[in-house]
Amino acid sequence: MFNKNIKIGIAALIIAYAVYQFIEGNIGNGIALILFSLVFVFLYFRNEIILLAFLRMRKQDLAGTQKWLTKIKNPESALTVKQQGYYNYLHGIIFSQTNLTQAEKYFKKALKLGLTMDYDVAMAKLSLAGIAMQKRRKREATMLLNEAKKLDKQGMLADQIKMMKQQMKKI
Repeated sequence: MFNKNIKIGIAALIIAYAVYQFIEGNIGNGIALILFSLVFVFLYFRNEIILLAFLRMRKQDLAGTQKWLTKIKNPESALTVKQQGYYNYLHGIIFSQTNLTQAEKYFKKALKLGLTMDYDVAMAKLSLAGIAMQKRRKREATMLLNEAKKLDKQGMLADQIKMMKQQMKKI
């Protein structure tokens, strides 16, 4: 809910007060404040609104996910680069149900900004491959499918990749 710079500022103030508590001899208060400041440091790297949007996405509630994402007013200044990647990734998933051109734009931007987990990169590339296949760009779809297969180390997307390759043979 707070800007990323405000979160770091709050964490710094809490740590400064924790140091004061250590100087005063209140060791327990200082340790508790240090632990409390870690919440703000964690929220600097993991935006709370994006976490809530992922929870909505997990329940297959695309409208709820969209509602949470609209609460982020200026993603370029409010989010770190990786958070912007996930912001665009979630928008890509939402628009993949309705507007493929818009979804493609968001997935490409998410890949450009970067996603932390290989599974998410593989999923974005798999989605882009599906969009390319629907737009009759077979070469691009094949390349994206192969990249997604390399990134899917646990084999969680193996069935979807296999199914898409079978559909591509029909084109």
